[in-house]
Amino acid sequence: FFCSFSNLTMASNADPSSAATSTGAAGAAAPMIPIARGVEYRCGDCGAKNNIKGGDPVRCRQCGFRILYKMRTKRLIQFEAR
Repeated sequence: FFCSFSNLTMASNADPSSAATSTGAAGAAAPMIPIARGVEYRCGDCGAKNNIKGGDPVRCRQCGFRILYKMRTKRLIQFEAR
């Protein structure tokens, strides 16, 4: 009974904005990586970032240069060597 009573007093003393963030903190602990449609490339001439999908032409949207470099993935990739 004491534990539940202390939780009630603690929740009533705190402001509502901090209580809302503390309850949602467990779900927000892991960083969310946005899922982009297409693959991100960097232009070889001007250095602009380009998202290219399956049917798009391989061309920079800023300068029209046709040499694009694929950006490194942010996911953890681990290979097993023997």
